[in-house]
Order: sequence, then structure tokens, then C-alpha cells
Amino acid sequence: MQIGITGASGLIGSALTERLRDSGHVVVPFVRRPASPGEISWEPEDGRLDPTHLSELDAVVNLAGAGIGDHRWTDEYKRQILDSRVRGTTLIADALASGAGPRVLLNASAVGYYGNAEQPVDESAPAGDDYLAGVVSAWEAAATTAEQAGVRVVRMRSGIVLSPDGGALRPMLRLFKLGLGGRFGNGRQWMSWISIDDEVAAIEHLLTSDVHGPVNLTAPNPCRNADFAKTLGAVLKRPAVIPVPAFGPKLVLGGERAEALLFAGQHVVPRVLTTDGYQFRHADLEPALRAVLGR
Repeated sequence: MQIGITGASGLIGSALTERLRDSGHVVVPFVRRPASPGEISWEPEDGRLDPTHLSELDAVVNLAGAGIGDHRWTDEYKRQILDSRVRGTTLIADALASGAGPRVLLNASAVGYYGNAEQPVDESAPAGDDYLAGVVSAWEAAATTAEQAGVRVVRMRSGIVLSPDGGALRPMLRLFKLGLGGRFGNGRQWMSWISIDDEVAAIEHLLTSDVHGPVNLTAPNPCRNADFAKTLGAVLKRPAVIPVPAFGPKLVLGGERAEALLFAGQHVVPRVLTTDGYQFRHADLEPALRAVLGR
């Protein structure tokens, strides 16, 4: 297959590119500069994308979006988080709806859609009511034009992607290796995680599946934050006994950002993915951490 990827240089995009190329596919990155051979130039902020450049593709995987953990959530950066997702998705969806491109769009999304979910939720659950849930709802809605034009649209609601190269795990590793790791707050918040290996393998699976609509990309066995901390400490052979009180991260990160990323959580179930026959490489946390950390 020839697969166009936005966000191809990011944490998930780079791992996905490597996997797809290893599987014999041709990856065509979307770039925000004049394109070299084998690339497609686009500029979401200016609404620039020539639909005819998509004509040779078999699918598009849209992973582009400003990082939610990269900056303090000022009003300006919160707009950037939203706009970077909605504008890019709208641009691609409209291009595919024109009929010039492929009939498959795998669009990134996130389990933040569910808000703070203590009880198990699958893809049929309603959206939450906090800031991130609103962002994700708008992000998903932006793909509607392609869906209405008959494109198979998959909204990939990813959980916490475990990789030493970025995401939520990397800053945790620094603390735990210093012996300063522990639960956040009371540690009862759920963490719906997925290894980077399963994240990209699941995306490859969805490229040739008949599934459409929302799909939770999370391992089948989420855990509470306290259990995550205990397991990570055991894998690293470091203590994990120092709890992190809420006021510290809220002071450093800002209250809303810290609450959303560290002290809220979702108990997510990957019903659609498992029903579709996907076999997880890492269904349980300890083997997943040992695999991604080479332990």
C-alpha cells in the first residue's frame, strides 16, 4: 500500500513509518515545506493541500496535532491544541471528500474523549465535559465530511502510549531512576495505556480492516496509577514509595493541565479492536514495560 502520514516525525508517526516500511508498504510523509520526491506538501494553518496529490495513496493516517504536554495551557496554547487538530483534520477530510484521494482515513484521537471515567467505558460511551473531551469531540467531528462522502473513517482513541522516546513515560523514567518515583495524589486514577509496539501494530491492522468509527487503542488491562508506579519501580529496580502531592505538579504545570494529565483518568476497554480480532502483544503492564524498556 501507499500510505500518507501526517505527523510522521512524531513519537507514533516515526514508529509507524518504520513498521510500515518493514512490512513492505510505501510511506508518503506530509511535510510543511516544499515537497521532495515521495512527499506531499501541506499547510493546515493556511488551508493548503492539493487533493490531486493524494490520488496515488491507498490510505491516509492523520497524526498531526500540537502536543498537550509540551507547554503550559495558556488560553493561546489551548487554542493551538484545538486548532492544530481541527484544521488539519478538516483539510484532509475535505480533500478526501472531493473524491481525488483514497477511501480510507485513520484519524488520531484520544481517550480524553471520555473525560474522567471511573467506570469501564467502551466506544459506545458518551463524551466527557472537560476541556480535553471538548477538544477530542471537535477533532473527531472534523472528519465528518469524509465520512459522509463514503470514506472509511476510523477515529483512533489512543491511551497513554508507552515508549522511552517520548510521551508520558519519558519524564516518569527520570524521576524513578533517581528513586523519586511514586503515585500521583491518591493513586486511584485509572491509566489506560498501550505499548508503542501495539499502538503501531493496531494502526497497521486497521488499515486493512473493515472497522469504521471510534476505536479505542488501549491495552485490555488498564491499571490504577498506584499500581502503575509500583510496577514501573519493580521493572527499574528502584523504589516507588514517594507520593507526589497534587499541589506540586499543579504549581509547576498549571492546575488545569496537571489535573487533566496526571490526576484524572479513564478506565477504557478496547472492545472494537478485540472484537475485530486484533491480538495484543502486550496485554499486561509489566511485560509491556519490560519490552519497551529492554528490561
